[in-house]
Order: sequence, then C-alpha cells, then structure tokens
Amino acid sequence: MSENIEQNNELQDLNELLKVRRAKLSELQNNDKDPFKIVKFDVNSSAKHIVDNFDEMEGKLVSIAGRIMSKRGMGKAGFCNLQDRDGKIQLYVRVDEIGADCYSEFKKYDIGDIVGVSGEVFRTHSGEVSIKVKEITLLTKSLQPLPEKWHGLKDMDLRYRQRYVDLIVNPEVRSTFIIRSKIIKAVREFLDNRGFLEVDTPLLNTIPGGAAAKPFITHHNTLDIDLYLRIAPELYLKRLIVGGLEKVYEMGRMFRNEGMSIKHNPEFTLMEVYEAYNDYKGMMELTENLISSVAEKVLGTTKINYQGQEVDLTPPWNRMTMVEAVKKHTGIDFDEVKSDEEARQIAKEKKVHLNGDLTKGEILNLMFEEFVEEHLIQPTFIMDYPVEVSPLTKRKPDRPELTERFELFITSREMANAYSELNDPLDQRERFVNQMKKREAGDEEANMMDEDFLTALEYGMPPTGGLGIGIDRLIMLLTDSYSIRDILLFPTMKPRD
Repeated sequence: MSENIEQNNELQDLNELLKVRRAKLSELQNNDKDPFKIVKFDVNSSAKHIVDNFDEMEGKLVSIAGRIMSKRGMGKAGFCNLQDRDGKIQLYVRVDEIGADCYSEFKKYDIGDIVGVSGEVFRTHSGEVSIKVKEITLLTKSLQPLPEKWHGLKDMDLRYRQRYVDLIVNPEVRSTFIIRSKIIKAVREFLDNRGFLEVDTPLLNTIPGGAAAKPFITHHNTLDIDLYLRIAPELYLKRLIVGGLEKVYEMGRMFRNEGMSIKHNPEFTLMEVYEAYNDYKGMMELTENLISSVAEKVLGTTKINYQGQEVDLTPPWNRMTMVEAVKKHTGIDFDEVKSDEEARQIAKEKKVHLNGDLTKGEILNLMFEEFVEEHLIQPTFIMDYPVEVSPLTKRKPDRPELTERFELFITSREMANAYSELNDPLDQRERFVNQMKKREAGDEEANMMDEDFLTALEYGMPPTGGLGIGIDRLIMLLTDSYSIRDILLFPTMKPRD
C-alpha cells in the first residue's frame, strides 16, 4: 500500500514538473524567444578537447554546445556543468558578463536543456578547468526531466527502450558505443590495408542461404513473390569470387527468426571475408591478426578482462581438432568409433539427447557442444568439423568424413567460423540434396537448393578461404559487455501495451 502511495506521489510530482517546463516554453514563445526556431549554432571545440589541452586553450575564446547536467549558486553568479558527446566542462556564468536580462533567463534554465556557449577558457581557484561565459543561448528546451537516479534503476528493460536517456545520463554507455564505432572502423582499415574490397549484397533474398537458420519472410507485391531477409551473405560473396574479384568482404545486418538471449538478437552485425587461392589455415592467420590488431589499436593492449576473466589475444592462438577437443574433455576418441550405432550408444551413456537417428559426425558435434565449449576461455581454433554439419565446406583430402573448417572460441563463445570453401559443383549439389531431405523431414533451418549458385560454381570458383566473424560478439568482448543488448543501440524489444 505504501509503495503505491509513493508511486502516486512521484507521478504527481512528475506531472507538476512537466507543467512547469511547458509553462517556461510558453513564456519564451510569447516573448518571441522560441528556442525551437534556432536552426544553427557554430561550435569550434569540445569539452574533452578543452580539458585535455588546457595549457594551449587557456585564455582563448571558444564556442561549444551541449546539455546542462547540473546547476548551482544562483546569486549574481552561477555554475553549471555542460555535457557534449565527448565529456563535461564547468560553465561559470556571471550577471556582469552576460547582462541582467540574459542572466535572468539563464536562472530559469532546467537540467536537460541544451545550450550554446561562447566564452573564455580558465581555471577556477579550486583548479577546475572551466569556461567564463560571455554569451549563452538556449537552443532546445527539455520538456522531460532527466531521471535523478538512473544508475539505480533496476528496470534494464527501460534503459534499452529509452536508449536516448541512457546515453545522456550514463557516460560509460556512451563510451561503449563510441568504442563500437572505433572497432568497426579498425576492422575495415585492417582488411582494406590487406587489399580486400568491401562490397554490398542483397538483404532481400529469393532463397535464404549461407547458414543454417530460420529466416524472416516478407512479400514483394509487384513481383508477387515471397522474399527472405538474408541470414548470411555467403552465397552472393562466393559468386563474386567466381567473377574474379578475388578478395572481398561485407559487414552488415543479418536477420534470423530465432530465439533471443544475452548472445542473440534477431538482427545483428556479421562480417564475411573471402579470399581466392587461400584456405582455412590462411583464415586462421587472418582472424588472429585481425582481432589482436583491432584490440591493440582501439584499447592499446591485447590483454583484456572480460567479466572477470583474463583473456590474452596475443597471437598465435591455440589450435585443436574437434576430435582432440572431445577426447581431452570426455576421454572418448571418435577416431576409434567405427559406426553410427556405436556413436549413438556413447551419446546415450553420456546422457546426450539425440533428436532422431543421428550420424557419428553429428554426434561428435553434439558432444563438443555439450562437454567442450564451456572450457574454451582463451582464444582457441577448433578445426576439422564433420561433413554432416558443414554443407558448404571442402572435405579434407585424407579424411573425407571431415571438412577443412574451424570455429574460433573465446570466453566459451563462438566468435568466428571459417572454411576452405567447397568449390566442387557436383559435391555441392549432393550436399544441397541432403539438406533438402532434412528440410522435408521438418528441419526449417536446413539449406534450400540454390540452382543459380550451383551454376556459378560450374563456371569455376578457385580454391578459396572464407571467414565469418560475429561483429557484435567481438564488440561485447572488447567492451566487457555481458549482454548483446548492451552493445546494440536499439535492441529488438517486444512493444509495451
């Protein structure tokens, strides 16, 4: 009961604040000082630049803009903190500097209002770098009060829904997304410097290919056909390798109609890279050098902390085959398993649930997921996956039941997936046929037959290495973020009633 009374009181207080702010705006508009009619303010510096370069900036006139985050001391002089994208700086506002009328208006400004300021850089007696304001202009009237205790809110759902407020009041959140941008830029620079060409492929696909995932379906009215939001760009990028572009990459949004978790969002950022005349071992070298270089460039180190775990990204990284990894953590050597039936018996003894009559290769993969992944904290390449779970991958010449594929694991999470790409059109057709059988048996994530892609392979694709990196997971790792929602500006949310 007392909690309901407190909530009602808070709601009444909020309504009063909203009325007061709207009244202030009406007064400004009635006096022909509507801030929303201002279209531009010239800015020549930033809070962080001034603070970081005080020795050069002292005594100079600067022009900055931002949001008022606090105010105090409103006699003939007042202080407030102004926040822009890069940081905060104190403003010192005196009536004899800006005039009585302007100062009177300044006293009515609210926390959250956006202002433009011109003034002189100086240091206060207490040693704080500040701006002695010569002119101040209200650029935007904030009609909603900022939450006083945003840090204490337990409703993370609200922070994700109102990311704009989260960014205003939590500098560490703003920093995460600035770092995200730097990571993406560094990834592109690394590949560009190695001669890769960034390309764009369709988001709307007639066939959802390149991954095992359930797609989103839409309808194109003019063509009167169903289309799929892409689940991966792989098959289009391989067509470009056939066409002779040789070294290509694409970074962009993918869409998978699957479950949501701290690691999964229905739309996410994936990068795929393809290099002709290379293989999966070459992709390993590319992967470890790319990620370690990006960490060094953005964070200044290759030794990071993720959720309390120390992770060393310095190359070279650990390499193990899937068979070796399963043997290490279960004691079972699948090289000694002679039949599918023997593999099923082992799974039963280990209490691994089997959905149907799975093959030895499929069971090996399940055993890896069940008993190995959680142990892979330091960067580890797991190599040589069974052919049954790798429908687009080249077989190992000496072990045709396995493929030249690796996945990278860091902090027990898959970070990357790479192949020596299958370029035999006859083998590819056979694997598509097997995938279609799975699809007909009810597997909605199995690959569809892509006749145009098979035609492209028949023209001839050179030996090629391909790599996919989950950009969001990489950003989670490098920003020490627990959930994918923490590094997506606007994560997918169920609408509130």
